[in-house]
Amino acid sequence: MEHHTKLKGDLGVFKAQVDLYEKGYMILIPHTEHAAFDLVIYKNQEFKRVQVKYRGLNRSGVLEVRFRSTYCNSKGVVTKETNKKEIDIYCVYCPNTDECYYFDPKVCKKSLTLRVKTPKNKQVENVHFVNEYRQLP
Repeated sequence: MEHHTKLKGDLGVFKAQVDLYEKGYMILIPHTEHAAFDLVIYKNQEFKRVQVKYRGLNRSGVLEVRFRSTYCNSKGVVTKETNKKEIDIYCVYCPNTDECYYFDPKVCKKSLTLRVKTPKNKQVENVHFVNEYRQLP
């Protein structure tokens, strides 16, 4: 099923809400689309801001996460770098695996590459496998 970009984003947020709820978090939703984060979660007397992205695997079977947003307005296409100070957790929903992956964006540079399978060259050192990112940091 083909999804429009906005619908993909909404699906990612819904999948994240279910996954986070199953992990025992209370889900709080901002009343604006202009916040730097999509959700706030609460557990053990701690609040965390969560940015959710919908990302499918690329042709190589890799999940690429870039810390930027692209959207259109009256001036054309706008690309904006993610302000990592405004986000505590990045959540990526992948429709190919139907899973959410979590990480702290502050420990990454401009992007993060996650792998579902071992690379063809069998390298495992410095490779980030999706299963390592199922729990929140």
